[in-house]
Amino acid sequence: MSSRTPRGERESLQHAAEHERPVKRNPVLFYLMILFAAAFLLLLLSFFMQHRSNQEAIDNLQETSNSAVESLENKLKENDTLKEQVAQLEEENQALAQQVEEQAAQSEQTQGELTAILQALSDLNTLRSLYNQGRYSDARDFLANQPLTQNQTYQIEETLSLYCTQYADPAELEIYNPLEAWQQLVSWLG
Repeated sequence: MSSRTPRGERESLQHAAEHERPVKRNPVLFYLMILFAAAFLLLLLSFFMQHRSNQEAIDNLQETSNSAVESLENKLKENDTLKEQVAQLEEENQALAQQVEEQAAQSEQTQGELTAILQALSDLNTLRSLYNQGRYSDARDFLANQPLTQNQTYQIEETLSLYCTQYADPAELEIYNPLEAWQQLVSWLG
């Protein structure tokens, strides 16, 4: 046979052993692969659970946000409605204030008229009383002592005319007309 050297023989044996030897799996490597797969599955499971939890939180936040937006829109509508009501009430208030001012002015005018009528009737009663007592000179002095110019006499006549047309009862005027009584007394004393 051939002479092989121990070294050559060893090489050939090693070569043959390597080719003949079945491939053995390393049990540690297999165990590591199982652990890695389990860890990967746990990470994947954790990811999906976290994703689902995040999605629920997002959905809750979206519902809360929608509810808040809806509530805000309702408050804005209510605010607009209240602004309209305030504007309407301010207009009504302004109209009522104007009516009050008009009525106050009218009341002031009426009070002025009634004061003038009262003074004119008082002057008429004083003049008539003096005349009825036969104190003609005192009656003439009464007319003279008052600044009764022709113009003021007409004011008294206008005041008595106002009384007769607006304030006196027509049935009472048939019995006694203050304007006619004044004019008659002034003509008798004049």
